[in-house]
Amino acid sequence: MHPILIDTPYFSIKAYGLFVAIGFLAGLGYCLRTARQEGYNQQHILDLGFYIILAAIVGSRIFYVLTNLDHYRYNLLDVFKVWQGGLTFIGGFLLSLVVGIVYIKKFNLPVGKTLDLFAPSVALGEFFGRIGCFFAGCCYGRECDLPWAVTFTHPQSLARIGVPLHPTQLYTSLAALITFLVLVFWRQRKSFDGQLALLWIFFYSVFRTIIEFFRGDPRGYLLMNTFAVSQVLSLSLIIISLIMLVVMKKRSKK
Repeated sequence: MHPILIDTPYFSIKAYGLFVAIGFLAGLGYCLRTARQEGYNQQHILDLGFYIILAAIVGSRIFYVLTNLDHYRYNLLDVFKVWQGGLTFIGGFLLSLVVGIVYIKKFNLPVGKTLDLFAPSVALGEFFGRIGCFFAGCCYGRECDLPWAVTFTHPQSLARIGVPLHPTQLYTSLAALITFLVLVFWRQRKSFDGQLALLWIFFYSVFRTIIEFFRGDPRGYLLMNTFAVSQVLSLSLIIISLIMLVVMKKRSKK
């Protein structure tokens, strides 16, 4: 693909950074629009969005480093070279969720309702971000001979060069788009505050668990090297989100 979209003697624009930025802006824009419709203080949403984005970057980097300690224990300075790639979405989600809830509690905002504001935005942001992954070649898939397999040829691509691979980045991008559309459709039909956030966790975790089987980049494995760390976490989140959906659905009927 094309890791660098524009390269001049004065500046260069990398595809990954551009699409991640587009994802952040698109997600925040959708969130602000929805927040305005629901009577939220726009400044609260902007501030919360900033802290969530910052936490997502830090959390995704920490998780990636922890699952690739064999490299980073001998190359400590590489921990800070974020521009070289190495962000794990699920790690960013976990830290940003904690930071988000702390902010929400601090300013006495409704927790479930506020998380519902951000759930579709996260899915929309990931849709664009994974396109950036595709251009950069990170998060690439296993070798395959399917008609839709992609072959990376750019020397700066992070994927394996010259080998047909599963386009797992596009699988994930499509999954995020489907999730976004489901959440937008369900927004006016939800039966309790927090339902959209739990649905996002459920759909994301299901898609992540499945797509991980097709990933070909280095993964941290658990359980006799059968499941990736991200899969184990995703399976846990599937169970937790399902239980909470059922429990809160029952409570809303009382």
